[in-house]
Amino acid sequence: MARRPVGLLFVVAALALLYFAFRSRQSGQSGFGPWASGPATPAAVSTRPPPREAETVRIATWNWEGWDERRLGDAAAATLLANVVRQFDVIAVQGLSPRSPNALPELCDRVNEDGSHYDYVIGPRLGRTDPKAQYAFLFDRSMIEVDRNQTYTVRDDDDLLDREPLVAWFRVRGPDPREAFTFSIINAQIDPEDSAREINLMDDVLRAVRNDGLDEDDVLLAGDLAVDERQFGELGRVPNLLAVAAGLSTTIDGAAQRDNLLFDQQCSVEFTGRGGTMDFLREFNLTVAQARAVAPRLPVWGEFSVYEGGGPGRFATRPVRPAGLAWPR
Repeated sequence: MARRPVGLLFVVAALALLYFAFRSRQSGQSGFGPWASGPATPAAVSTRPPPREAETVRIATWNWEGWDERRLGDAAAATLLANVVRQFDVIAVQGLSPRSPNALPELCDRVNEDGSHYDYVIGPRLGRTDPKAQYAFLFDRSMIEVDRNQTYTVRDDDDLLDREPLVAWFRVRGPDPREAFTFSIINAQIDPEDSAREINLMDDVLRAVRNDGLDEDDVLLAGDLAVDERQFGELGRVPNLLAVAAGLSTTIDGAAQRDNLLFDQQCSVEFTGRGGTMDFLREFNLTVAQARAVAPRLPVWGEFSVYEGGGPGRFATRPVRPAGLAWPR
């Protein structure tokens, strides 16, 4: 049998690797990182999210970092912001300036100019020192309903966190309410100057919210965590925790990972395996300065089935958990 030259085999193997790398880049597929298991391989999207799968909703987190009426006054930036908001059904927002109380309702008006039906829930002014900031949730009322009576700020009697997270409970519209996907979102922002200590409190917050009386198994931690997944500390040791932005940069200059969307992948089987960041800088061909006028961070998003348990007629198991620490204010 004739032997093939080693050099030719090497060239063929190299070309095959380049081909599969190119296909992976084109499809936007990327692994999760240290907690990945099973078939879930989210898309690390470089521009806008890919076309939706049928019967899904998209949940995102986005730090606007001091966003106020001045940015809304920039017509081009406000239009771009509205376009990005419309890509998602729920967005946990951090970094709202309380000095501009009309900015968020005016933004919703801008988003709804195309016939959309977005609304918002906003939390109190938080922070030990000025400038204080507020959390909010933007959501598409045609796809999502929120129980405003179940929206609360996490109780922090010992003042361990600079800004206590805001928690809200949602249900998807469309399916029979008994089969619709329900979920709680913890909207959090860690003090970057005290990140090593505060990140080690997030696992306590997660457990407390899981036991807040709603019996909700799908609890998502969303927000500005100030560090990447390699520095999660005690949070990183939570069993089955999946970080959608693992291995990805979330700043517009591509320098660091600061934001993430996390959940228990065994409980939240509704996750489709699709998620990542939306790089609106490249999507709209912006300079870094133009992108900063919109927001200094990229949205992090994940896609979920509209059905509890991932399909009609299926229900997720809700385990019994021990007593927690968080109570509505």
